[in-house]
Amino acid sequence: MIQLPEQTITIISGHYGTGKTEFAVNLAITMARHGRKTALVDLDIVNPYFRSAERRAELERHQVTVHVTSQGGKADTPSLPASIMSIFIDPDLQTVVDLGGDPVGARVLGYYKPQLDETPHDFWFLVNRNRPENASLEKIIAYLEQTEKTSKQKVTGIVNNTHLGRETSVEDILRGDAMAAELAGRLGLPLIYTVGERKFEAEVKGRLKGSFFPIDLYMVKPWELSETKGGQFAWLET
Repeated sequence: MIQLPEQTITIISGHYGTGKTEFAVNLAITMARHGRKTALVDLDIVNPYFRSAERRAELERHQVTVHVTSQGGKADTPSLPASIMSIFIDPDLQTVVDLGGDPVGARVLGYYKPQLDETPHDFWFLVNRNRPENASLEKIIAYLEQTEKTSKQKVTGIVNNTHLGRETSVEDILRGDAMAAELAGRLGLPLIYTVGERKFEAEVKGRLKGSFFPIDLYMVKPWELSETKGGQFAWLET
């Protein structure tokens, strides 16, 4: 069984392309499926084209409450709705926060520092070894430290989400797992999960340093659709 977060709030961060939004959506849905009262806060004010709030209907179908910045994700201005404050008030609620993937995105977390300082929370940093920005431990650590400084919060765990979209192989996952374990060891942090599509679960069993977190793909973009012979569109795996 997957060991799910115990803290009131779990913040997800990482560079563009690490898959943090896909992971955040999957984590919130998994928590709800396990009977948790769950919310997801889309704090990504940087990238309007790939946001967890795009899957609001799917999240709400699983009884996940969704809070969205920028006037419901429809505006470019980084406005923060008052409803977000509810995640610090309800003692029975567990919340996943999808944080923007650069220093500008991390800065918004600083607005909630007084509340976070009084609320049990984790701050997980995702890595994807196949991204140029995550190609070396030095690059990852530099970006992680910059994220901590800008957000005014300390990272508490590492999550390996090494992938190549629909070209992902078992070897990608294993190489990413090894690198993430080395990174976690150097930083003195736990390796929380190694993430991968559900279809890889049997192949990686017993071969990982991190606990495997199986995901389904929700964050598929319009240009990742393929047209069928009948003129209909079908989802491509990514």
